[in-house]
Amino acid sequence: MVQANPLRLVGLLIATLVVFGGLGLIPGAFHVGQHEGDTFHFVQIVMRMASGEVPHIDFMTPIGALAFAPVAWLVSMGLGVGMAFLVSQILVASVLLPVIWWVAYSRLSPVLAYVFGFFAMILILALIHGGTDNVASLSMHYNRWSWTVAFCAILLAVLPSRGASRLTLDGVLIGALMFTLVLTKMTYFAAFLPAIIVALIKTGRAKALGLALVTGLVLTGTFTAVYGVQYWLMYLVDLLTVMGSDLRAAPGDTFTDILSAPAYVAGTVTALAGVVLLRQAGRETEGLVLLLLAPAFFYVTYQNFENDPQWLGFLGILLIAMRPEAGKVNGWGWDLRQAVTITAGAAFALSAASYVNMTTSVFRHANLDAEDFVPLIAGTSEHTDLLAFKERVYRMDMSQPMDGEGSVYARFREQANRGEPVVFRGETLPECEINIGMSAWMDALTDDLEGAGLADGKRIFMVDLFSSIWLFSDQLLPLKRGAPWYYGGLPGIESADYVLVPQCPVLSAAQRPIVEALNERTEIGLTEIRRNEMYILYAVEMGEES
Repeated sequence: MVQANPLRLVGLLIATLVVFGGLGLIPGAFHVGQHEGDTFHFVQIVMRMASGEVPHIDFMTPIGALAFAPVAWLVSMGLGVGMAFLVSQILVASVLLPVIWWVAYSRLSPVLAYVFGFFAMILILALIHGGTDNVASLSMHYNRWSWTVAFCAILLAVLPSRGASRLTLDGVLIGALMFTLVLTKMTYFAAFLPAIIVALIKTGRAKALGLALVTGLVLTGTFTAVYGVQYWLMYLVDLLTVMGSDLRAAPGDTFTDILSAPAYVAGTVTALAGVVLLRQAGRETEGLVLLLLAPAFFYVTYQNFENDPQWLGFLGILLIAMRPEAGKVNGWGWDLRQAVTITAGAAFALSAASYVNMTTSVFRHANLDAEDFVPLIAGTSEHTDLLAFKERVYRMDMSQPMDGEGSVYARFREQANRGEPVVFRGETLPECEINIGMSAWMDALTDDLEGAGLADGKRIFMVDLFSSIWLFSDQLLPLKRGAPWYYGGLPGIESADYVLVPQCPVLSAAQRPIVEALNERTEIGLTEIRRNEMYILYAVEMGEES
């Protein structure tokens, strides 16, 4: 079978790395256009890891350490967090470039190899998660990286080699790629593992499967020797906490919507049509593997915030690579090679907006007007190369129900299924949420706490979605075993000096489970020590559980 020119292929990958990686560095800082809350979450984890803390053991997160390790390492070497993120993308792309080259060269026709290689690199180097928003964002960068790793593992497992068989190399790479997913985003590992195992068995490559298993076990054993069994136990606890969380078990649309809502149903039909057509063409193994991949694609999309189906472009590549030979027809008289090609075209068309947005994101970032941006995290010297739109930093907007008690609209409240207000220590908490201006809000909080002499060496548990306040202060400390993003329970409360109840939180839905958990913990004593228009502050005294 014809293969891509290896030198041209590696040249394309290197050129993509240099051009798109280099364009990202031009402004000398990273300019956030949306998802400020996700950015605070990202910076918290990076700064904690850069200081030597270990995810899951020292703080709670369901995301694997490799998602942040390159950035944290660069920060520990002295880079600002904004530039560290941009450089880390180049590092990740450089490490994966030989893998992408081998996968494209050994598994795909020349045209497909170039297409896959280019877009695999774009997935790593893009400055937006996908979608159609005309801004830059570092949110969900680990999803882009994980898609690339998963696509490489799937192609190695599903498609036959176009040249001499290299089962040893393929097995080792599959094992290493799957281990990478374990330490980056466990959802991808769990979702795609069954299809990869079945593909290797059905194609008679038991040796590659065995080597993949051995590689995974060796890497797991080595990692465990360094970080201990406790790492995996705490990782499991974090994953189970998120799975049981009412707030974050599913961060976007329901699974039913991912299958059948207007935004997704065309993709679902395209994937299932591919399964049917391959089976009709006698490609039973390929059809079976795609049948297993389809629910994995749907589930990973469901688990990812904003539910962007990045798999659609990959599906188009996979279908073209799996096309039957010419002359095959089904019972309706369709030429099945043409039918599969048309189905692949539909997949490419459905993925076009997202991939074009990722491809153009680096150009937008390189040509933005820096005067519109200010530091996202004010008051510190560590984050001056992480910027955001001035309006989104300083403009304080909130949303508030209009059907509260005594309102002319109060009679509609019950029918609106709004639920009862949150009551904490006999006091009804205000019903409102901050829409934008989280930076200004946390900056004001820390200024007030420092001015009152309440911040020096203290740790604060926030009754809200984020506990990012310590990023804005040289005096406050992060919670031990705290959660950069709240999922459930009271993570880090044992190390807290204070509990801070915002008068208007970022997410009011997060307050109810926190308040309920505090009420259940009778050994936690709370004494109010400060109150103003921004917050109520309680000193924490840990007693014995009754």
